[in-house]
Amino acid sequence: MNIEQARFNMIEQQIRPWDVLDQDVLNLLSIVKRENFVPAAYRELAFADLELPLPEGQHMFAPRVEARVLQDLAVKKHESVLEIGAGSGYMAALLAHRARHVLTIDIKPELAELAKQNLAANGVLNAQVETGDGARGWIGAAPYDIICVSGGLPVLPQEMLEQLKVGGRLAAFVGVAPVMKAQIITRIDEKQFRVADVFETYVEPLINAVEPPRFKF
Repeated sequence: MNIEQARFNMIEQQIRPWDVLDQDVLNLLSIVKRENFVPAAYRELAFADLELPLPEGQHMFAPRVEARVLQDLAVKKHESVLEIGAGSGYMAALLAHRARHVLTIDIKPELAELAKQNLAANGVLNAQVETGDGARGWIGAAPYDIICVSGGLPVLPQEMLEQLKVGGRLAAFVGVAPVMKAQIITRIDEKQFRVADVFETYVEPLINAVEPPRFKF
């Protein structure tokens, strides 16, 4: 496989047609080597338009989803980021290249360790990995400029929204099967939030995700 040709094809045939037109984001996809974060058994598929399996029954998002979220969050160099769902560490690496600092949380110790190893091996020094349950956010280092939820949420927990700074943005996949909305939520002031629906997809819910209240008869 010609890796650079495959990477070029991914960017031009999958990602750009999905309205990812920010040249800094497109350049970053060439700088952060996706194949280094894909499990060895799937490296040949690193640039395919697929969710790739990770340990513990988890998955990497398709490349176009990662790129679109990265573009729509518009992370700036001075900003602090919380990512919920470390996976292989790839999204944390992308975010870290644009941010001051990234804290990424995974409930699965094996995935937290995988992310830690991958980030270290790829020279990403401004990302920290913790093992824990981030389904309601991570109060320890709050507030954050950016929260990126790398998993589905049937409903957005209020306590997660409260961990955003004013002017901060949160990316989440909200709803239930078969279709969820990828949303960017911006904190306008202490009480108000603006919600933008950016695309529809389906991703597996976070472990321990908050469930919507159920009617009892």
